[in-house]
Amino acid sequence: MPSPLTPADLVVLALLAERPMHGYELNQELERREAQDWAAISRPQVYYSLKKLAQGGEILRAQDAGEGSGPERVVYRVSAAGRRGLMAALGEERWAEQRPPSPFITWLALSGHAAPADRARVLARRRSYLEQELAKERRTLAAIRSEIGPMTEVGALMVDLTIRQWEVELAWLDEVAARLG
Repeated sequence: MPSPLTPADLVVLALLAERPMHGYELNQELERREAQDWAAISRPQVYYSLKKLAQGGEILRAQDAGEGSGPERVVYRVSAAGRRGLMAALGEERWAEQRPPSPFITWLALSGHAAPADRARVLARRRSYLEQELAKERRTLAAIRSEIGPMTEVGALMVDLTIRQWEVELAWLDEVAARLG
């Protein structure tokens, strides 16, 4: 029985469903799309997923890049089974029913044990971090809106949600600072 598809596997499958690519190209595309902001997938995971998906028949070799190019240059494409697996996994309701804990919320839950000066310093650092990220995401949103492509609208919606969440969190931090002093 094949092992279930992980989120990293699904990211790889989705990118290959857009067009055939080799591992190095997949990693470049993930970097271009700033995948670290929306998926937990590393460079080694891309190659692990490629191997797993090839062994499971979800992807097929489209072509080799040439002699001596190494396994990272084998071009893969999604098979019919891979498309079915991707669609089935994305149709699962579990995607809408998870609430992963934020490291900051974990810190907040434990912050009663921190020295008041440390608590104030971490809260100030969170505010600074959010302000920096908010500025970055606003630039990202402007860049996305200037692009044309099948995933442009989805990307814009994702970044817009992040911006809205961080704006709310920044306002909430004022209340946290006031109440926890």
